[in-house]
Amino acid sequence: MTSATPDTFLPPTEKEINQVFVGLVIVLALGAIDQSIVATALPRIVSDLGGMTHLSWVVTAYVLASTATMPLYGKLSDQYGRKPVIYFAIVTFLLGSVLSGAARNLMELIVFRAIQGAGAGGLLPLAQIIIGDMVPPTQRGKRQGVVAGIFALCSVVGPVVGGLITDMLSWHWIFYVNLPIGAVALVIIGRTLRQYTPLHARRIDYLGSVLMTVSTVAFLLVLTLGGGEWPWLSMPIAVLGAFALVTGALFVRHVKHEPEPVLPLALFHDRLFVIASIVMALTFMGLMGASLFFPLFFQLVMGVSPARSGLLTGPLMVGIALSALFNGRVLMRAGRYKPTVIIGLAMSTLAFGVLAWSAATAQSLVIIEPSIFVLGLGLGLVTPNVTIAVQSALAPVHRGVGTATLTFFRSLGALVGVAGSGAIFAWQLRTRGGTETPATTVMPEGGMTDASVLHHVTDAAVMLYRHAIASTFTIGACIVTCAFVLILLLPEIPFSDHHHASPAPAAD
Repeated sequence: MTSATPDTFLPPTEKEINQVFVGLVIVLALGAIDQSIVATALPRIVSDLGGMTHLSWVVTAYVLASTATMPLYGKLSDQYGRKPVIYFAIVTFLLGSVLSGAARNLMELIVFRAIQGAGAGGLLPLAQIIIGDMVPPTQRGKRQGVVAGIFALCSVVGPVVGGLITDMLSWHWIFYVNLPIGAVALVIIGRTLRQYTPLHARRIDYLGSVLMTVSTVAFLLVLTLGGGEWPWLSMPIAVLGAFALVTGALFVRHVKHEPEPVLPLALFHDRLFVIASIVMALTFMGLMGASLFFPLFFQLVMGVSPARSGLLTGPLMVGIALSALFNGRVLMRAGRYKPTVIIGLAMSTLAFGVLAWSAATAQSLVIIEPSIFVLGLGLGLVTPNVTIAVQSALAPVHRGVGTATLTFFRSLGALVGVAGSGAIFAWQLRTRGGTETPATTVMPEGGMTDASVLHHVTDAAVMLYRHAIASTFTIGACIVTCAFVLILLLPEIPFSDHHHASPAPAAD
């Protein structure tokens, strides 16, 4: 495709948008499924490669790398255009896939998964950025709704697909299967996506990139290792935390004097961007922190099998997918995003409250399952609309880095939620169970691998788990309530029918 400056920009046709969108959907599916597809293959991987004590790093390395690189992809796409940067992200992801499939020991697999994650960090934000470039704000809801729906669907399908591939072929093929799919996405994007002239001079902030990445990784390592590998008050966690703070402070000082910083501080002078980022982080903090314990609640407290517990958590993702699609096709036609986000967070807060009450008072699945579905319906209205709000507020020169940074805060919130809820859950078990009944003795060794194991869990242990998990639901409700209150302060910017229009003044 020929390049075009903003002044000579020709809006893409509907056919062109649809063709590019097909390629982006494939890219999104690759990144979304790979977050969950590996989990089911972990037992087979450890039997082949060994290294049980470091097995969790197969997943952790991927998440750390993908989260840390998100803002960098946004900035690079603003400077070099979307096409070469998404090429780089896909190729890096596929390279990591090949290397992971060929890994000969667990340490190699962890390193190669980090490479794969470094590529995956660009897939979701770049897809959202490209949609924001090609589709006017008034029509963006339908596309962003599909993006949210795909992520929800893939999070359900991923473990199933991973199990089937592992059983029918081998765990190596959960990585190799990415190659033909990624090749198709590269061909489609290469043939249909235009390459536009960058909106400003190309300049890479190398020092800023290093400081931001190092500080982010150190902070994520604190969240990942604290309370697990090392106690929260241990020396390694203190050193990592101090290192994250020092490098973070150096990064802030650097970007104040850098003419073209990797993460412009001007973004944080925009009230809408700041509120949207905090709301996104809080929403996913509450969601991931509480939903992490859904399977454990169903198995240990409700007494269902592991297979059935997976089905019982399905309504959450079904609700997210349905509301995201409905939002894009129906609600966004009104041209307003704020009322829909308010409704979504109100539904989520109510659902979380009912779940906390249901867990604490031993209610049946007749109440719990609809609450999980309503929680999904509410959350499905948040992500697409907050993304559209940010893209409408930012000037085109900052749209890429702003969208990617918003996605970064979403992932960061999810990680904080998982780490925080895990710490609260463990604390509840210790304080309620006492020294005679620690969590390690309540949970049968080897985990809940068979329905018959449930008979070995005492009534006292069930009550202990019930109240500990109910507390995580209560905290999830409080966190989402904070997001609901904050969203009331979000400015609303009138949508434009133009692709590259500057944002209109905000209306409170």
